[in-house]
Amino acid sequence: MAQNHFPSYHNASEPLFVLEPAMPYQTLYVTESDRVVTVTLNRPERRNALNPQMVDELIAVIDSLARRTSGVMILTGRGPAFCAGLDLEHLKALVSRTPAEHRDDSQRVARLFRSLYDLPLPTIAAVNGPAIAGGMGLATICDFTLSIVEAKFGYTEARIGFVPAMVSSFLTLQVGEKKARDLLLTARLISAVEAKEMGLINEVLNESGLMTRARQLAHQLLLNSPESLRATKKLLSEHTREQLDRQLAAAVDSNVGARSNAEFFEGISAFLEKRAPNWHSPKQKKA
Repeated sequence: MAQNHFPSYHNASEPLFVLEPAMPYQTLYVTESDRVVTVTLNRPERRNALNPQMVDELIAVIDSLARRTSGVMILTGRGPAFCAGLDLEHLKALVSRTPAEHRDDSQRVARLFRSLYDLPLPTIAAVNGPAIAGGMGLATICDFTLSIVEAKFGYTEARIGFVPAMVSSFLTLQVGEKKARDLLLTARLISAVEAKEMGLINEVLNESGLMTRARQLAHQLLLNSPESLRATKKLLSEHTREQLDRQLAAAVDSNVGARSNAEFFEGISAFLEKRAPNWHSPKQKKA
């Protein structure tokens, strides 16, 4: 279990944001000051990788914020990474799961991304380190993405025999199909500067100024009409609702299929064993 220490930028006098109903967090720190809610991914020992508990807690926070009439959410990570994507130890443990369990797990991730995209309140990602795979999805689905210059980004799923299913729909909306194909098929890592040039990041900053700038932007947003912000975000979501509904349903199917693919198990095993994958003779799923 994570130690209960706040990140260095936390002001001890700030009140904790409490969910309705209240629940303890094991994978997040959530604080609030002046209607700015800061959600800190808190699995630094796993580079803030997403496991089912973190996904559920993020959904709970987002659902609670969606009931508010005003405010801004800042999403950041504790430690040297923003988010390394789905926890590969968790994915490896899914080998023995049923197709129904795979579908439930995939739908949970899809709901997280869609809830973040549709949240009526403005969202700011303060990317404090690498944002990989689903972590890049979290960072770039936010309305504003601020990043330190050292951060790396990439959809690396193809390296482990997986499919970047859920994130692909949002990425194509953001950068267009040609650039999306580049990132998804090469599985390459890009710098914060290149991500900004692609339109995925709003600002690249020094590490010391990241949270200061995130709070400054949050307070700038709070000067605007809360109802106007909510209405504008709702309008933008409606523009893509039918498309995303259709694409995310297909993405869940693709995700479920990928999890039963022999190359997926070989890719996960190779990554965890720190060796090159053997795509020509992948390990078969154990009974």
